[in-house]
Amino acid sequence: MSNLKNLPAPSPEQGLNRYMQEIRKFPMLEPEQEYMLAKRWVDHEDTDAAHQMVTSHLRLAAKIAMGYRGYGLPQAEVISEANVGLMQAVKKFDPEKGFRLATYAMWWIRASIQEYVLRSWSMVKLGTTSAQKKLFFNLRKAKNRIGALEEGDLRPENVARIATDLGVTEKEVVSMNRRLSGGDASLNAMVGSDGDSATQWQDWLEDESVNTAQDYEASDEMTVRRELLAESMDVLNDREKDILMQRRLAEETITLEDLSGQYNVSRERIRQIEVRAFEKLQKRMQELARKRGMYADA
Repeated sequence: MSNLKNLPAPSPEQGLNRYMQEIRKFPMLEPEQEYMLAKRWVDHEDTDAAHQMVTSHLRLAAKIAMGYRGYGLPQAEVISEANVGLMQAVKKFDPEKGFRLATYAMWWIRASIQEYVLRSWSMVKLGTTSAQKKLFFNLRKAKNRIGALEEGDLRPENVARIATDLGVTEKEVVSMNRRLSGGDASLNAMVGSDGDSATQWQDWLEDESVNTAQDYEASDEMTVRRELLAESMDVLNDREKDILMQRRLAEETITLEDLSGQYNVSRERIRQIEVRAFEKLQKRMQELARKRGMYADA
């Protein structure tokens, strides 16, 4: 995969507008085209086929990368990391699993971007658990979604709701919120006024408790888990995949009420499908982990 050729590369000198114009020239693939190209790569390591799969999804990588504009990092570099994740997805994609490359690639693209953000933000110094990283990337959006704009500690009812929405403990919500917005002055105050590219004072905080070795160890563990997760998705039917992705795995999750409207069933029925899908996925991940001599508790 390292010898993929002629990929357009975003750069500050080139300008993102020009880059976006370039990648729009690559055609989208029909399902049958995608399948045949993927088979050529899997069976014969045909780099031309891999190149076509990558270039046809560069717009997807760029779109996901644009969702990380608020972290104060060069957008060209974020897009480059998204493209790295895309290439990894193409390398590992199995067309026989029954889902499209775009669905599979989203996991790898987001993972690559988030790992880049965590590496680059040495000033953030997060803890190493997956829950803390999830909170880092989602707490502000979760607060905005429920209108929890107060500074300082959150109200108990907002803590409880965010914990439920993000699948973490209330203690973790309180701790991360204090880390990101605590202090005598508002750490959410914007630095600069450049719209989406503006950063907040909290972006420059340091936490002396960082352990770089543990952070990279946790990153490796999460990579393994993501691989297990992607391989395990084939145990779910289309509805289960969609509900689980929108409820737990999307960058911006959706409510039970919204999904109940999409599927014309009750909120409780959506909740049951979500729980059942998660249990099936967890069981499959554990089976795969045991086969490989690992242990995974999803």
